[in-house]
Parts: sequence; C-alpha cells; structure tokens
Amino acid sequence: MRHLRGNLATTVVTVLVLAVLGVVAGYVWSALAPATRYVLIDGTPHLADPETQSLIEADGWFAAVTGAFGLVCAVAGYVLSRDRPVEVLVGLATGGLLAGYVAMLVGGTAKGVVQAAGPDGYTTTASLDLTAHGVLFAWPLVATAVFWVIEFAVTYNQRGR
Repeated sequence: MRHLRGNLATTVVTVLVLAVLGVVAGYVWSALAPATRYVLIDGTPHLADPETQSLIEADGWFAAVTGAFGLVCAVAGYVLSRDRPVEVLVGLATGGLLAGYVAMLVGGTAKGVVQAAGPDGYTTTASLDLTAHGVLFAWPLVATAVFWVIEFAVTYNQRGR
C-alpha cells in the first residue's frame, strides 16, 4: 500500500506542478501572441480586418509556448524521476493536458480592452482564443515524446556497455 501511495503522490505532484506552470505559460502566450482587433457594432464584435492572420498566429504561438514548456518539463521530469519514471510520465501526460487548458484560460483573459472609438463603433482587442483546439496537445505530446527519447538514448548507451 505504501508503494501505491508513493506512486500516486509522484503523479499528483507532477500534475500540480505542471498546472502551476500552465499559469505562467498562459501569461507568456498572451505576451507573445498578437491581439486580434475587432470593431464593436451595436455591441457585436466583428473582425476589423477580415483577412487577418492573427487568429492563426495566436494558435501557433500557443503551440510554440506550450511545446517549449513541455520540452523543459520532460527534461526536468526525466532528471528527477530516477525512481519512478512511469509515474512521472503519466504525470507529464495528464499534467500537460491540464497545463495546456490552464494556459488557454489564463492567456485568454489577459488581453481585451477597448482602445478607441471609430466611426463604425468602438475598436477593441478581444481576449485570445484558440481556433485550432488540437494545439492543446502540444504540451503533453512534446513532454512524453522527449521523455521517451531521453529514456531510449540512456538505456541504449547502457546496453552497449
């Protein structure tokens, strides 16, 4: 029973640490991603420039930021998980999903103020939002893949001796 509690504790701590890092990643994403400008006409937001690429750029920045966090978490997780690699790997996968979701929520609320009044209505920058929800998998995918690559490289070198 003690072994099971230790395994569960390792997974839970990993998930919680990644959730906190998700808050940091959300602020980093909101700082790097371009704001999409909208015009409020009768209280309804409309894209100020219908051909804008800022929505796609925001998704790309989210994937880059969360992927970088996943890379760092994988390396740190591997270094710290000598005794319980499977539990840390499960924590990286689960915590990475949670951290990506937290980053989306935090980054989405970090921007969005009315900037100026225009002839067609008020111009505003809306909060960030993901249009390609698949980028939520960047953190756990990178974290688990890098963890396994490191594990393979280390065990391959050990087998060669």
